[in-house]
Amino acid sequence: MKHERLTGYAFALFTIIVWGSTFISSKILLTTYTPAQIMLTRFLLAYAALWLLRPRRMALSWRQELSFIVLGLTGCSVYFYTENSALTYTLASNVSIIVAAAPIFTSGGILVVCNGSFVLKLNPQGDLLALAAAGCWAVYSVLLRHVSQGLDPVLVTRRTMFWGILTALPIVILEGAPYPLSPLFTPVVAGNLLFLGLIGSALCFVLWNKAFRLLGVVTTNNFIYLNPFVTVVAARLVLREPISPLAAT
Repeated sequence: MKHERLTGYAFALFTIIVWGSTFISSKILLTTYTPAQIMLTRFLLAYAALWLLRPRRMALSWRQELSFIVLGLTGCSVYFYTENSALTYTLASNVSIIVAAAPIFTSGGILVVCNGSFVLKLNPQGDLLALAAAGCWAVYSVLLRHVSQGLDPVLVTRRTMFWGILTALPIVILEGAPYPLSPLFTPVVAGNLLFLGLIGSALCFVLWNKAFRLLGVVTTNNFIYLNPFVTVVAARLVLREPISPLAAT
């Protein structure tokens, strides 16, 4: 039992370190692609990798399939669209701080958002988008616990990504923005997309699912509180973002 909990802690900690860094990759990619294009590309990469890793189908009842549709929306398309969109309005570190409210939602507490102009110096639109992302992640976390019981974590993640792709497509189409192909052959863009798709999505979603099973939803989600620390440090080193007073505390 102790070994299992240590494994769960290791999975959760590794995942949070990676996810804290993904804010930086997304911020960099937003200079080339739209929020919807970034999330769709990372989902496609993750889905392809998971198929290669586990090339077999998963039989589901229609009730289970409906649950996976909700997982795809709350854990993939809507979550990442609101998160990526928030990054277009405000600092990566600030978005990370607000998204870290997800454990509070999961525990059933009340989130109090301070006046952005006084404490966080955030753009109100960015605040609301990041807050919406936190709410999506809370729903995803609670539902995942019930849906994934007895199922292969790799197949669960792959199915979630499948519905993430299908629900992201309409958003990309509605945006109507051209998808430039030439940047895909540059090291910065290719490297960040591969990092988001293969590590941040395919690997980390599987590890997070396993951590849920070993530690429980609330304990695992508490690791999200470490997200801002990773993002603030990475944003300062890579993006040269200023550290706000709240982030410093």
